Amino acid sequence: MYSTAEQRDLYDLSKKLLYTPQAGLPGADAETRVEDLRKVIRYHEWRYYVQNDPVISDFEYDQLYKQLETIETAHPELITPDSPTLRVGKDLTETFAQVEHLTPMLSLDNSYDAEDLVDFDEQVKKWCKLPKETDVEYCVEPKYDGGTIALVYENDRFLRAATRGNGQVGDEISANIRTLRSVPLQAPFSKYGITRAELRGEALIRKDIFEKINRKREEAGETLFANPRNAATGGLRMKDPREAAARGLEAFIYQLGYATDAQGKNILETFSTHDESIHLLRELGFKVPLHKPAPHNHLEETKTCRNIEEVIAFCQAWQDYRDEYPYEIDGMVIKVNRLDWQAMCGFTSHHPRWAMAFKFKARQATTRVRDVEFQVGKTGAVTPVAKLEPVPLAGVTVQNVSLHNEEFIRTKDIRIGDQVLVERAGDVIPYIVKSLTELRDGTEREVEYPKYCPVCHSKLVKPEDEAIWRCENAECEAQVVQRMIFHTSKHAMDIEGLGESTIVRFYKLGWLHSIADIYRLDYEKIAQLEGFGEKSAANMKAGIEKAMKNPIYRLLHSLSVHHLGQKASRLLAAEVSHVLDLKDWDLEKYQDIKDVGPVLARNVYNFFQNEHNIELLQTMESLGVNMRQTDADKKTDVNTDGPLYGKSILFTGTLSRMTREEAEKRAAAAGASVASGVSKHLGILVVGEKAGSKLKKAQALGTVEIWTEAEFLERTETA
Repeated sequence: MYSTAEQRDLYDLSKKLLYTPQAGLPGADAETRVEDLRKVIRYHEWRYYVQNDPVISDFEYDQLYKQLETIETAHPELITPDSPTLRVGKDLTETFAQVEHLTPMLSLDNSYDAEDLVDFDEQVKKWCKLPKETDVEYCVEPKYDGGTIALVYENDRFLRAATRGNGQVGDEISANIRTLRSVPLQAPFSKYGITRAELRGEALIRKDIFEKINRKREEAGETLFANPRNAATGGLRMKDPREAAARGLEAFIYQLGYATDAQGKNILETFSTHDESIHLLRELGFKVPLHKPAPHNHLEETKTCRNIEEVIAFCQAWQDYRDEYPYEIDGMVIKVNRLDWQAMCGFTSHHPRWAMAFKFKARQATTRVRDVEFQVGKTGAVTPVAKLEPVPLAGVTVQNVSLHNEEFIRTKDIRIGDQVLVERAGDVIPYIVKSLTELRDGTEREVEYPKYCPVCHSKLVKPEDEAIWRCENAECEAQVVQRMIFHTSKHAMDIEGLGESTIVRFYKLGWLHSIADIYRLDYEKIAQLEGFGEKSAANMKAGIEKAMKNPIYRLLHSLSVHHLGQKASRLLAAEVSHVLDLKDWDLEKYQDIKDVGPVLARNVYNFFQNEHNIELLQTMESLGVNMRQTDADKKTDVNTDGPLYGKSILFTGTLSRMTREEAEKRAAAAGASVASGVSKHLGILVVGEKAGSKLKKAQALGTVEIWTEAEFLERTETA
C-alpha cells in the first residue's frame, strides 16, 4: 500500500507532528494539520493492525490521536466521515437494519479427506472441459473460524458492513466494523478504476486476546465466552460500538466479490486470477492471508499450488500445525485460481463449484462419564445424556453428550464411570466414539434405563418401529415446557424476545400453562419483572403480534406433532384453506399427499382427532393467531428440468459430505420432493452411515431405489 519513500515521509511527518506545538492554530493551519494527522494515523494503523509491525510506540500513537481529537473538537466543521476518531460512535443501535448484498454470499462445499479433493479436481476439469492430465492451479488459504462479513466501499470511502445473514440479505453492522482498525475507512480504489466494491472477509479474535478477555471476565465474575468464534460473532452484533471495540476484533479479507467503475462496468473482468485480486486488496491496505510464513509457523498463510497434489500436501501440513496459528481455523479453502475457469465451473444454488473447503479432522479427547441423566423432549421422547468430566475440545468445553437411545448405550457398552473417547464431528456436535473398556477398574456401573418418566412418573412406552422410549402423558411438565420453547423457536413461530430461559421463568411464575397462554401475556407485569422493563416488554409484544400473522405452515410445524417437520408442514398447508379443516380429514386423505408416509399421517390424524388439541387451536385463533392459508403457504414451482423431477426422496443415516439440510436443498434444486418417511410413494432413499429402520423398510417394500451419498452427489451434480 505504501512505498518505502512514502513510509519514510510519513514517519518523518509523525515525528514533526509529535514535537511541533499545536496550540493556537489559525483555521487554515488547523485544516492542514488535521489532514496530516489523519494521514499518519491511517499509516500507523496499517503498520500495527495489518502488518503487525509498528514503527512508533503506543504512547506516541495515542498522542497523535489525541491531537486529532482536540482539533476536531475545536473545529467540528473539519470532521469527515472517514476520520479515525469516528471509528467508535457513542450512539446505541437498538435494532440492526437489513441490507441486501451486492452479490449473493454462498456457502462452500465441504471435504474431509484427500479423496474428496481428488474428486473435486476431476469435476473442475470436467466443467472446464480440460484433459485429465491438465494441472489446475489453486489458491489455498485458511478457513477462518469467526464471523463472516461483507464490506462495501464507494468513492474510496467505507460505506457499510453487513453480516452474511441468509446469503442474500444481512444485518447492517457498520458502526461496529468501524471500530476495527484493520479495516481502513478510506482506501484508494479509484487508483484502479473502481468506484464501488464489496469485499468478503471474516472477523476474528486472536487466541491470546481471547484468553485475556476471558481472564478479565472471570475476575469480574462474568460468564466466560465459550470460544473465540462465539466471542467474535457476538461482538459484531453488540448494540454499543464501544463494547464491540473492547472485543479486540480483527478482519481478514479473502475475496473481492464485486467491483464496478463509475459507469457500472464490472472491473473484476480485468483480472486474470484470484491471486491478483488478493494482491490488489493487500495493496489497498487490507489484512489478507499472505504468501509468507505465518506467525509461529514455518508454513505460508496462503499458497498458489500448481496442482491438486500440492493442495493436498499443503492442507495436510496445515492440519498438523493449526494449533500453532494465532487464530482459530477449522480447515483450508481451495479456490480455482484462474477466473475464466471459475466462470466455466459456475455455481449451484448453494455453493460455487470452483471452491471447496477442506475441513480438518474432528478433534478428539478422553474423559470420564460421571453420570447419565434422562431428559424429556417436546414429543415425550426420553433421551439419555452423559454428564462428562469437562474436557476442552475444538475450542469449547464439552460436558454434556447425547447418548441418543438405549440401543446406542448397549451397542457401545457405555457405563457410568467409564473413560470414553469423545470427538466433535465436523468441529460441531460432541459424540462418544467408544468406551475405553481396557481402563475399567470394576467400579463402573451399567446404565439403567428408566421404566417411568423422570418428570411426571408416567409409565414409559416404546413403539415397535422406534428406538426411543416415550412418556405418553401430554400434560407432563417437561413436555409442556419444551413444546412452548419449540413453538417460539426460530424454525417454528420465530418469536423474538421469548427464548428458553424466559419461557421457563414465566412457567414457574404460573403465567404459562400452554401454547395459547403465550398470546395472552400481561405485558405490564412483564415490564415490572427484574431484568425486563417497558422496552423489553414492548419488544416481546411486537414479536408475538408479528408471529400471530405467520403463514400456517409455521403454525403447523410449531405444534410439535411427532415427525411433522417443516417440509411436511408446507405440504399440508398447501392443501387447506384453514388449519381446522384437517380435523375433517380421514387417514387415507393424508396418505394421498405425495411424500406423506403412513407414520406421519397417523400422527397428524391423531392430533386433529384430539378434542383438547382442537380447543387449543380454537383458543389461539380467538386470541388473534392466524389459521388461514396465506400466499406463502401455497404450492411453489419445482424445477421441472431437474434430473430428479417427479421423484420423491428421503435421507437416512449420517451423511459425511454435507448436512441433511444441504442434501435436501440439493435434492429440491434437482426437482425432487423431500419425503417425510418411507412409504409406497417413496422413489429414492439415500443411505448414509449407520442407517437404521428406514433402510430395512425400503428394502422390504422392494420398490424404492436405494442410493449411496456418492451416487446422489453424482446424479445431482448439474442441479
